[in-house]
Amino acid sequence: MQKDNCFYLGKIVKKYSFKGEVLVKLDTDQPEIYNKLDAVFIELKNKLIPFFIERSQLHKSKLLRIKFEDVTTEEDADAIMKTELYLPLELLPKLEGNKFYFHEVIGFNVKDVNFGSVGVIKGINDITSQALFEIDRDGIEILIPLNDAFIKEVNRENKTIVVETPEGLIQLYVQ
Repeated sequence: MQKDNCFYLGKIVKKYSFKGEVLVKLDTDQPEIYNKLDAVFIELKNKLIPFFIERSQLHKSKLLRIKFEDVTTEEDADAIMKTELYLPLELLPKLEGNKFYFHEVIGFNVKDVNFGSVGVIKGINDITSQALFEIDRDGIEILIPLNDAFIKEVNRENKTIVVETPEGLIQLYVQ
């Protein structure tokens, strides 16, 4: 399985028992939908390796307690500590309305209610505290915060996102 065909599910953050159980911090708003997984991919030495799940259950808010089939000791658990978990993209729940996954809007055209056509989304910068659309407008990079109040419509069929940004934001980039 290639990483490009997967989405990031979470990270193993701590051991739970001396029998190899671990706690995974999930990167989701709906942790309950990942409570009954059969397997996940764990990134080890830059490769995704399938790990089969014996049992799992939610532990507190966004933690998932997992017992993997072949992880039976503390030493086994140590070997996978701080690793990242992935699942195939086809397992992502479908989003509707103005909700979207970052990877799915790459290539969408952005139109501002007041400004008009802004450009094409070339990426999402989510390493800052506020995620940003990275938009290409004829070689000029325009950054627009991913703010629910700004996003007016996500049209998957036409691959467009309509935004209403504060007056002057886009003009900062295109003078």
